[in-house]
Amino acid sequence: METGTRDVEDGSRAIRYRIEGMDCAGCARTLEAALSRLPGIRHANVSFAAGTLHLVVAKGCSAEQAVEDSIRKFGMVPAPLPAAPEAPAGGRPWWRTGKAMTVLGVGLMMAAAAVTSHAMPEISGWAYLAAAAGGLVPFARRAVALARAGSPFSIETLMSVAVLGALAIGAASEAAMVVLLFAIGEFLENAAAGSARAGITALADLIPRTALVEENDTTVETPAAMLRVGQTVLVRPGDRVPADGVIAEGHSQLDEAPVTGESVPVDKKPGDAVFAGSINRSGAIRVRVDRAAADNTIARIIHLVEEAQAGKAPIARFIDRFSAWYTPAAMAAAALVMAVPPLLAGADWNDWIYRGLSILLIACPCALVLSTPAAIASGIAAGARHGLLIKGGAALEAIGRTGIVAFDKTGTLTVGHPAVTDVVALEGTEAAVLSRAAGVESGSAHPLAQAIVEAARSRPMAIPPAREAKAMPGRGASAIVDGEWLAVVSPRHAVELGLMARETSARARTLEEDGKTVVVLVARDRTLGLIALRDEARGDARAGLAALKRLGIRSIMLTGDNQRTGEAIARTLGIEARAELTPEQKLAEVARLKADAPVAMVGDGINDAPALASASVGIAMGGGTDVALETADAALLRDRVTGVAELVALSRATLANIRENVAVALGLKAVFLIAALLGVTSLWMAILADTGATVIVTLNALRLLRFKPASALAIQT
Repeated sequence: METGTRDVEDGSRAIRYRIEGMDCAGCARTLEAALSRLPGIRHANVSFAAGTLHLVVAKGCSAEQAVEDSIRKFGMVPAPLPAAPEAPAGGRPWWRTGKAMTVLGVGLMMAAAAVTSHAMPEISGWAYLAAAAGGLVPFARRAVALARAGSPFSIETLMSVAVLGALAIGAASEAAMVVLLFAIGEFLENAAAGSARAGITALADLIPRTALVEENDTTVETPAAMLRVGQTVLVRPGDRVPADGVIAEGHSQLDEAPVTGESVPVDKKPGDAVFAGSINRSGAIRVRVDRAAADNTIARIIHLVEEAQAGKAPIARFIDRFSAWYTPAAMAAAALVMAVPPLLAGADWNDWIYRGLSILLIACPCALVLSTPAAIASGIAAGARHGLLIKGGAALEAIGRTGIVAFDKTGTLTVGHPAVTDVVALEGTEAAVLSRAAGVESGSAHPLAQAIVEAARSRPMAIPPAREAKAMPGRGASAIVDGEWLAVVSPRHAVELGLMARETSARARTLEEDGKTVVVLVARDRTLGLIALRDEARGDARAGLAALKRLGIRSIMLTGDNQRTGEAIARTLGIEARAELTPEQKLAEVARLKADAPVAMVGDGINDAPALASASVGIAMGGGTDVALETADAALLRDRVTGVAELVALSRATLANIRENVAVALGLKAVFLIAALLGVTSLWMAILADTGATVIVTLNALRLLRFKPASALAIQT
């Protein structure tokens, strides 16, 4: 069987499976524990919510066959997890699944027993005994397999012991009802989890099955999964774009809502990037493919969402640890309830065995184990639908606890497309200053550098070639242009070099007071000119910052720009500012802020990488780029400042959902536990307590799939 396999840095291999037939969160936890004990397995992570298995196998170890055999022993089926997204084959209808067949079989046996109890009361006990025993077989078989795998205290074990005990004391009808309710609970839990997993299937369905490839003056219909980088595809009006690429010809409006969540179609022209899954709303376009199917935006989002759902939040890890000793403790407590009153007080054995069996069933931890991962998985899936990509439960939990949000300026609070507004020549002409500065900056990807190059290209001037180009992080760039060393630097660095005369500093200060960013073109021994640029604030920046303030979160801008420009932008947005920061100083500022409260750093994911990494949680302004999807803990695919507040609202809604789930799981158990000790709870009511709690917890978690950012912000503020 072929799986999604990749090497990791130390030579180990990461292997991914999809697990079919995984019935409950407890099953996932038990399977994970069993696989972790296999030779050569360095790490195993089973996600019930995502239905996936992630393994790290030691270097040189071939563990696939042992892993697959172990999975099958648990009654589950390992399926390959493809590297590229593809629409899964239609699954069996719900009424033909294994769980549905079990419910139907036990239900029919119960119905037959009920009819027999009226027609032939003298054998009704045997009829219920047959129904209970027949229905118990698959669960008891699984309990034995789990015990052999090293997990004797499974949910199946609790249920099997309780049913066998009930049969031993003559409560056959109640034992049969317990089996039926347990089977119904597993079926409903599995069906509900399928609803959460459907989001990933919906993402895969965004990719069209075929593409129209243009080669040698002909158009050939080709499977989209077979597209190669460099091919040109025709996308007609109404078609979905089959691959990530760049428009080579044509103009159109593209609906990118399926990918980024942006509801307004975006105008696209030659040279603009397009995402696989986007819908072409108007004119025909020709797209040059620049990513293979396994590496397009949808594929990467699917991969990251699956990994995120498989990851565990700190609260989930705590509940896993709690459940590890909770189940054997519950069995011990049930045994004491059965034995102590009869032995010490002469109470009726049958009565107290019955009460102990009720406690066993009440103690089933299904709802408790499911309470957190179901909410985390739903929260992550809901975020992905709205362009809020969150890379794991730990990140989702941390975002909700954020007290301070630190923003980069360029490309984050501003649009990231500055334009040259002024050129001041201190030597030669303005055209010479601009062209030479463009030569220095011609190889840089920094927004200011690109703006200078674009300004030079828009005028009738040649950009001289540059040699030995070097970046000076936080200071500028240098190169050899026309045989002379030149640098484009910040005014602050020019002062440090001793190249800023008083008059020049005054000119720069005047420009900066207008909210412009000033760079200085210098040679080794003199200043050649000033170039001023302006980058406007994003249209939604004020609204996004105001939403954070209403959520009780402090916002601050950290920028490498000069103090006056930083303050001008900050005044416009109503935000604190720290300016003239090098990357190292941004890092130190984040560390200082973390002493007051958890800090979220929002940046473009490139220049701000150190600060993003050191913050409590890093958030990248995205647009679907590699950096946005891979650098930080979360990415805003819509590229909107309001997305930060939406992330916080989603995280807080998820944490509230988890608290509700835990309260339901433990609250119902507490009520029925007291009732069981008082002898007023029947066995079928005891199992209904766990089954009911499991269904309530699951349905409550699924409410998060209906998360709407605007509504959530209105409620939370």
